[in-house]
Amino acid sequence: MGPIKLYFDIRDIFRAPRLALSGKKIMIMLKGILIGYAAYWIFTTISFILCGYTLGDMWADYGLYPCLFTVGVTGGYIPWYACAVYDIGIFLLIVSISLSCTQVSRVTYKQLKGDEFFSSTDACSYVKKHWQAVIMAPVSIALIITFFLFFSGIFALFGKIPYVGEFLFSIPYLFYFLGALFTIYTGIVFLISLIYSPAIVGVGEEDTMGTVFQSYSITWSQPWRVILYHISLLPVLVIGVHVFKWFMTTSFSLINAVFGCDWFMGDKLNRIVSNAYENIYPEFINQICLSFNAICTTACNSCCSCLSFIPFNNGSDLSGTEVISSIILSCFLFIIVLAVVSYGLSILSVSETLMYIIFKKKSDDDNLLDHKDEDELEDEDETGFDTNDGSDNDDQTGTIDEKDSTVNASNDDNKKSDSTKEVPSE
Repeated sequence: MGPIKLYFDIRDIFRAPRLALSGKKIMIMLKGILIGYAAYWIFTTISFILCGYTLGDMWADYGLYPCLFTVGVTGGYIPWYACAVYDIGIFLLIVSISLSCTQVSRVTYKQLKGDEFFSSTDACSYVKKHWQAVIMAPVSIALIITFFLFFSGIFALFGKIPYVGEFLFSIPYLFYFLGALFTIYTGIVFLISLIYSPAIVGVGEEDTMGTVFQSYSITWSQPWRVILYHISLLPVLVIGVHVFKWFMTTSFSLINAVFGCDWFMGDKLNRIVSNAYENIYPEFINQICLSFNAICTTACNSCCSCLSFIPFNNGSDLSGTEVISSIILSCFLFIIVLAVVSYGLSILSVSETLMYIIFKKKSDDDNLLDHKDEDELEDEDETGFDTNDGSDNDDQTGTIDEKDSTVNASNDDNKKSDSTKEVPSE
């Protein structure tokens, strides 16, 4: 297939749900979410233990969705080291999702160029070579903010000096104001880098400094496009995810309708599914879903409950095999839920990739799809190397042949001279 033609304007954003509807991209995001979730859950569990919770208490209260901040909301004490451990889990989750977004961005870029066979393994290999830029670009911008805040604190201490401090505050006030203005601007750039760094690295093949520069450039030159494109993306994202979720929930409902028939599994399915559902959606999540559903029902009378097909049951009186079956079913249901989330993140990643390509075209008149990426350059280098090897061999062969012909000619001349000498004289 040839490259996909783009309009290089807002119309391309509406292609994101279709381009994101790919098993390859959804699986990449799903793998990244699972890895990040595992790291998040481990560190969050440790933070809860540091707060005095047991694993059983955490599971009973939060299930698969523990959050340390809720402990503080309910009046519990959270030590600083527990917060530090919890923040590490959040950081690892963000890093895992960002690297997965970079893989999706790379696959999308190759697809836009016409390469439909670029695999997830190839994308993973690419990210292994460029992961530093995805992580270090936002970290570098955060360090810039920290640097300005640190020195502002030092200058604030100078202001406490008696008699002199008042002048140290008022005289360089414009300098302080410009520094504060740049710090606020850098804070906005930090948010932009979190959003666009995967696309900048996945498409532009930038290093850390290049990613930081592109983040500043997008913030300065394309602010209104960033706002307008994301406003247009929001309804597209919501509709796309809801359509995808409808297919998932309808499939789940169909299985329950067939297998839950009295002729088949009947009440056994009710017990297994309800217990598995309680593991995936604990009570506080269920209440949130029902409250949102009530709001939707009030707003639109035709809105039907998305939870109506769930056979709510207390899950009691399960046999040993039914408990094991419900645990296995919980794992699969959790993967299905994460698949819906993965599709939403895939739409975001594809749309950010399209936005970055449009921004480069608008600001620099540079079509990134016309560039030869590093994979194409490596293929050309390998082809050129093989060609040179062949020519060298040919040259060597020709030289050897010339030498052989010269030697043969000299041998013939010697033979002729010898025969002339051997003629007898009369």
